This record gives sequence, C-alpha cells and structure tokens, in this order.
Amino acid sequence: MLGSAPHIGQSSRHVRTPKPFAFALITCVLVIQSITAMAAGTEIKEENYGSMSDGRNVKIFTLTNKSGLRAKVTEYGAILVSMETPDKSGKTADLTHGYDTLEGWLTNTSYFGATVGRFGNRIKDGKFTLDGKDYSLATNNEPGGVPCHLHGGVKGFDKVLWSGKPTGAGGVEFSYTAKDGEEGYPGNLSVKVTYTLTDDNELKWEARATTDAPTVLNIVHHSYWNLSGNPTKSINDHVLTLDADGYLPTNAGLIPTGKIDPVAGTPMDFTKPTVIGDRIDADFEALKFGAGYDHAWVLKMGKGVRLAARLKDPKSGRVMEVSTDQPAIQFYGGNFLDGTATGKGGVAYAHRTALCLETEGFPDAPNQPSFPSPVLRPGETYRHTMIHKFSVE
Repeated sequence: MLGSAPHIGQSSRHVRTPKPFAFALITCVLVIQSITAMAAGTEIKEENYGSMSDGRNVKIFTLTNKSGLRAKVTEYGAILVSMETPDKSGKTADLTHGYDTLEGWLTNTSYFGATVGRFGNRIKDGKFTLDGKDYSLATNNEPGGVPCHLHGGVKGFDKVLWSGKPTGAGGVEFSYTAKDGEEGYPGNLSVKVTYTLTDDNELKWEARATTDAPTVLNIVHHSYWNLSGNPTKSINDHVLTLDADGYLPTNAGLIPTGKIDPVAGTPMDFTKPTVIGDRIDADFEALKFGAGYDHAWVLKMGKGVRLAARLKDPKSGRVMEVSTDQPAIQFYGGNFLDGTATGKGGVAYAHRTALCLETEGFPDAPNQPSFPSPVLRPGETYRHTMIHKFSVE
C-alpha cells in the first residue's frame, strides 16, 4: 500500500474570493487582454496566446499559488502547458515536455499535456458495438503493425479549441461541446475540464460530461513528466510506486487481452518503490510489446479519490503523488520519443526523457464486457478526478 496523501480532496471553494478585475494593454495595433484574479492565495493571470489558422483567438492562463508553484493552461486542447515546482534546494523548473508557443502546440502529435478524448487510450480496430449498433472510428495508431483507434481519433479533444474562464476558486474551467458523429462517436457531448492549483501544492484536473444519446467515454489527462527539471535527462532513474497488484496484458498491438495478470514476480511490480530502469530491458513479453513500459495497471479497489502512484527523482528530491477516482493508471515510459519533436527551448525530446501516468478507465473497454463499463447515457454525468501533489524530500 502507498498510504494516504494528506489534504487530498480539499477545495478552495470555502474561501471567500475577491471579484476578478480586468485591464487592457494596447501597444501599436496589438491588443493583449490580461485578467488577474486572486482565489485562496492562487493568482490567475489571463493572456492572449495567439490565434488559430481560422483567426480564433486562444487564451493562456497562469496559476500561481502562495508557495510559488506555477501552472500554465491553455484553451487549445485544454492543455497543461507547463508546471513549475522547486527542488530540495529551492530551484524552480518546469517538469513537463511541450512547446513554448501556440504554433508549437498546433504541431503536437505526442499529446504533450493534453486532455484527450472522447476515448483516451486504444480501441481495437477502431470499432465497437453499442446497444446493437456498430460504430467505426479512425485507426490512427498501429503499434506492432496492428491498427487501432487512439486518444479520440484524428481530431480528438487535444486538437480542438475549448472555451476557458477562471472559476473564482483558484482554477480555470474549459468547456467544449462534441457534436454527434464527431470522430465517429454517437451523441452530443457537453464537456467541462477544470484545472485548480491549491495552496496544498496540488494540481487538480477534473473532467465532467453529459450526453443526449448513449456513448462511450474515457477522458484522460496526458502530461509528460520529468521531475529532474532537465528535459534532456532520462527518467529511468526516477523511483516509481504504483498501488496496483495487477495489470492488463496485451497483444502485440497493445490491446488488452481481457485478462488481469498479477504483477508479483514480474518486471511490472511497482508495489514497492522501484527504479524505473532496473528491469526495463527484462526478457518479458509485455515489455517487448510496449518497447518498455506502456500498459494499464489495475488500481486497488477503493471509494472516491485515493492515492494511485508516487514518483520521485532522487537527485532533485522532487516527489509527485497522483491520486484518482478511476480504476486504472497507464504508465508510459516515453519509449517512442525519438528526438523528432523539438519542444521548449529548442530541445529535441529524446528516448525516455519523460513519462506519463494517466489515470483512466480500462483501454478497449467498449469491446471487453468484463471491464468496467465506459458507457455514458442521457441523465448520467461522467466524472474523472486526477490530483498531482508536489513536494520535496
């Protein structure tokens, strides 16, 4: 067991919040709007981030808490642009892969920082049946040469413009309506994603959605983390703990077989703090299929939000705890980063220089009756909470 994370689930909504104010700064013919709001010690700054190819403006929000932690989020893709935290010596650095400008984010094919959906992770053959009707989705990924549907399709939630606004409670809320038939999915879907930075040094990501027709849903947050703050450094020396006794074995196309295998006695066992690189080259089928770690771990049963993962960089002393209300967490070790994506500061992101810890429903759940159901029906509300808590030791 990982134990419990202190203060998880606390909300700043109980704190009286001053009303936000706005001002406009006009320089030559360029108008940049900036709004600063204070909520429970968290400052929220709103600025223009650029424009889409069709002329629509895109906003970026900077959230800074009383400890000096700073998160930047943008309307494009409901993306976490950056997350800055201090190390044990007090030196602050950005811990995420991504881009410096909106133009860079528009080229994002690795899902850096993104909110992905409708269905995060993979669906076998891009097909599923719901209430007796067959649906066909784009096959936009082919691990092991086996085509599948990945992260919502060709133009999923990560590639659309959301509408963002400060919540008045230390956060920013993004809204998007996915139309019936968008990327092949049924139902008009109303989605809200909120990022909140608390004074407990937690970055909370929450997704909520409703539909007017039955649909399948698995909205996932997809940041790439390197706790060293050095984007050229391997994450193989990070120490990971997962509160999971089982994982989902897959075929060569990284589609779950439907079984849940125990992690005990295998390189998939992270029930105790383990250096990521220690067993990454082991002669083990799952690691061969994924070119390293790229699987869903089945979290221990529990009600509500509970601790799922703990990640530590021994050298910097940074620690990140991940809590969630979802049944699984996908640990992806950056195996397919190959230097072709050039990101912040002109850095070419190399092999295993970042990792993902994506809390989620089970991959391919629309085709696996034994998995937790991904079906959302009219009158129901989809909910997904994910909390990153930062500290040093």
